This record gives sequence, structure tokens and C-alpha cells, in this order.
Amino acid sequence: MLINQTKRLLLISNSTLYGSGFLDHAESEIRDFLGAIEQVLFVPFALQDRDGYAKKASERLERMGYSVQSLHSVADKPQAVETAQSIFVGGGNTFRLLKSLYDFDLVSLIRKRVEEGMPYMGSSAGSNVAAPTIRTTNDMPIVEPPSFDALGLVPFQINPHYLDPDTNSKHMGETREERLIQYLEENERTVVGLREGAMIRVERGIATLKGSTGARVLRRGHEPLEVEPGTILNDLVQ
Repeated sequence: MLINQTKRLLLISNSTLYGSGFLDHAESEIRDFLGAIEQVLFVPFALQDRDGYAKKASERLERMGYSVQSLHSVADKPQAVETAQSIFVGGGNTFRLLKSLYDFDLVSLIRKRVEEGMPYMGSSAGSNVAAPTIRTTNDMPIVEPPSFDALGLVPFQINPHYLDPDTNSKHMGETREERLIQYLEENERTVVGLREGAMIRVERGIATLKGSTGARVLRRGHEPLEVEPGTILNDLVQ
């Protein structure tokens, strides 16, 4: 699996982990990832209450020492992306997020900036749109984007909030694994199922699984593979 050497990505499964506050479980990784960067451009388009979401994200990131600008409050959104030091795309509904990125003509621009080296952070839906498509999101299609094609910052699919089968459940519907296997019946791209608490960090062309909970890698024609934190994913997601 080849990833542009200049790309820097932190793709987080979830922004809030049970028993902790917003971004608490990812704070040390975020600090290490951003390093000396001082400003973060926040993208709140996945939620309807963009003012409230921006306030929540700004307060949390500012406690970590970062200056935050929310993209929804900027008149010239392409210019804000063009000049951003880093970008953080928050979670919510993936379809609404991707539609907004298309509506504001930001898809190709964000892709270009990340290829140039702008650090990209995403959580949940923000991690979904970093994949080639949003076909492996858990969300309902509450709106219709012009395409399922997303940013394509990594060459594999992502399924945030991955849930393992509950052996005590009486629910008779498909498990998450079964749904992703159905995806692979129609598509060839490998899927990384990120449990809550897991994240992927991309640096210098290397994609490494981080966090505390591990992931499942689902590949067409192969049995699902359990992956532990610290694993380099490149050879597993071809």
C-alpha cells in the first residue's frame, strides 16, 4: 500500500470514549501529532448545530493550547482551507458532512492541501471521509451528496465505532462484521474497522494503528483479521 510520504493524518474512531470527556482519550496523540502547530481549522458540517459544535471543539482544543477557527463561520471557505495550518473534521452524520464539502467545493482542495503536508485530523465521520468512499459508514443517508466518493486520503475504507458481535444479544439482524463482508461482496477495497478508542496515524507513508482497543481488518477473500495497537497497517490493507 502506497501513501504519499508528505501526508500527515490522525484518524480517530470516536471523539468521546465511555468514561471520559470530549477528546480526552486522544489528547496525548493529538498533542504529539500537531507538535508546534498553533492553529486548527475546525469543520463542524457533520452536525446541524454548527455553532454549538464549534464552541465545544474550540473550548476543548483551546485548553490544549491551540487557536481554533470554525470553517462554518468563515465567508471565504476555500481561502480558509488554503491558508490553514491544520484541519480537524469532526464527527456526526457522514452523508451531511460529505454533501457540505461538495456544496462548498472543498473536496479537491482539502485533498490537495493534505497532499502538500497540511496535517489532517478526523473523528468518526471525519475519519470516514478520509477514505476513498463513504460506503462503509454506519450512518443513515439523511441527505444525498452528489457522490459517495470522498477525500481519498488513504487507499482503504474505514468503519469507525466498529462493534464486535454480542454473544448474549437476542438481536437477529446482521452484525457489523456481516455488513462489512456484504460490502466486500460488491467492492474490493480493504476495510479497517476501528473500535472506539482506536485511531490510525499516518506519517512518512506509514499507517500505524494507535489507541487502546485494536481493530478488525476485513479483506475480500480472507478471514477477518484482528489487529493490535502498534501494528503497521500498510501490508495488511493492500
